Amino acid sequence: MIDNLKNVQPVADFDWDKYEKGDSLSAKSQEELVETYDQSLNKVNDKEVVMGKVTAMNKREVVVNIGYKSDGVVSMNEFRYNPDLKVGDEVEVYIESQEDKKGQLILSHKKARATRSWDRVNEALEKDEIIKGFIKCRTKGGMIVDVFGIEAFLPGSQIDVKPIRDYDVFVGKTMEFKVVKINHEFKNVVVSHKALIEAELEQQKKEIISKLEKGQVLEGTVKNITSYGVFIDLGGVDGLIHITDLSWGRVQHPEEVVKLDEKINVVILDFDDDKKRIALGLKQLTPHPWDALSADLKVGDKVKGRVVVMADYGAFIEIAPGVEGLIHVSEMSWAQHLRSAQDFMKVGDEVEAVVLTLDRDERKMSLGIKQLKPDPWENIEEKYPVGSQHTAKVRNFTNFGVFAEIEEGVDGLIHISDLSWTKKIKHPSEVTQIGADIEVQVLEIDKENRRLSLGHKQLEENPWDVFETIFTVGSVHEGTVVEMVDKGAVISLPYGVEGFATPKHLVKEDGSQAKVEEKLEFKVIEFNKDSKRIIVSHSRVFEDEKPEAKEAAAEKKAKKSAKKEKEESVQSNSNVEKTTLGDIEELAALKEKLSGDNK
Repeated sequence: MIDNLKNVQPVADFDWDKYEKGDSLSAKSQEELVETYDQSLNKVNDKEVVMGKVTAMNKREVVVNIGYKSDGVVSMNEFRYNPDLKVGDEVEVYIESQEDKKGQLILSHKKARATRSWDRVNEALEKDEIIKGFIKCRTKGGMIVDVFGIEAFLPGSQIDVKPIRDYDVFVGKTMEFKVVKINHEFKNVVVSHKALIEAELEQQKKEIISKLEKGQVLEGTVKNITSYGVFIDLGGVDGLIHITDLSWGRVQHPEEVVKLDEKINVVILDFDDDKKRIALGLKQLTPHPWDALSADLKVGDKVKGRVVVMADYGAFIEIAPGVEGLIHVSEMSWAQHLRSAQDFMKVGDEVEAVVLTLDRDERKMSLGIKQLKPDPWENIEEKYPVGSQHTAKVRNFTNFGVFAEIEEGVDGLIHISDLSWTKKIKHPSEVTQIGADIEVQVLEIDKENRRLSLGHKQLEENPWDVFETIFTVGSVHEGTVVEMVDKGAVISLPYGVEGFATPKHLVKEDGSQAKVEEKLEFKVIEFNKDSKRIIVSHSRVFEDEKPEAKEAAAEKKAKKSAKKEKEESVQSNSNVEKTTLGDIEELAALKEKLSGDNK
């Protein structure tokens, strides 16, 4: 160091005296120095936009040199759209003031951008230029982006080529955009990030489509999930896996099989001529479950499974993923009356069933659950012999009778004529109701057709045997007209018996017609025990009395006449007797007279 100092030589003509006095330069030299200094500085004006160079920066501020006597300081927030800003970059600044109270140069990058913003935006649109923007916040339908100090709108559909599920992750990010639309009237700017990547994707798409082949296996990403299928991104090309091609088993919703953004292998099933619609498959990458079905499975075997689909006609049971069998509603119960499959099971139930048919070629199987219980008709004659009495449950009505179930699978018909001995029943609902218990007697068994004939009235003694002795032809009983029908009227008689009277037998003695609820006397004119029919008449009651009265009067008259005749006969006899005696006396007197004359 000392050696170096020894080599330093003083300026030969340096005026040390003037230096000590503070006047080291001559007046001429001083003027030249000031002129040189002034020429080295830029001529700047307030309210002007100039270019400057970043000389230093930290988290809060950026120092910009515009070639002026002092550097300006700009807030880092004004450069948030450009996170790649670094020392040495040239930036536009707006000179707000050359000196503030502290002698500081006041610059603004934001105002510089705003001053030229519309020119820059229009230029970017015309030249299809890629620009940078800062995403400030969310808004309805998209995002607000700071572009050149202007708030531009970024639609949600223009953020990316795939649907965006969370907009918030983009807030605060700086991204590249293209200006796609400007409305000068309303000063609106629309930008797109999707447009930047579409061109690149289009090229990728052409390359992928050109190589597509049926049966080809590709890796893709789950892009979107709908109720009918899954859209897969194959690297710029979208394909659809229909819900039926996701799994060999039944799928209620694709979310059961795949998740968003999941990477999966798929096979190309088909595509159109333009290769715009690509059908993909997932289940085809695994063997069909029917091919893996046990070779030992046969008709008559018991299997277990889960109810996957319900219908009125039956239920589909999945005994293995992709292997289903149908249990028809007729195979769910030995009962004959119609019922819905929902009465027996529901989706999700675990059930056991018997294999009824098995077709491996057609991949079809029918199952049954009633076969797990013994057939109640096998020993029907022993269990329910003719004449036996049981309690049954009313299942259904018809116009001709009641269907009653003695036990599950054993139904019988009670004919309407076998419901009551005495009442004429028009509909079974007059006697019982659906779901009610009813006492029955087995009348007949038809095992081949699985039918029973049942009776209800047979549980009681036939009262018509007694009625035969009470309602004899010609007997008179008090009755009530309960109903008027086309051909006459129904008459309620004692002991709960009903009779029938035709219109001509309903005429009263005064000539008027009997009415409903009217109580009158009725004469039995016909009694039929076999058909349980009693024909009665009201008019006969008083009509039959007249001949009897006439007959009695005639008989009385006849008796009176006979008596009179007898009396007249007696009187006549008396007169005869008197005449005879008189004549005898007269003859005797005459004889005596004649005898005297002769003397």
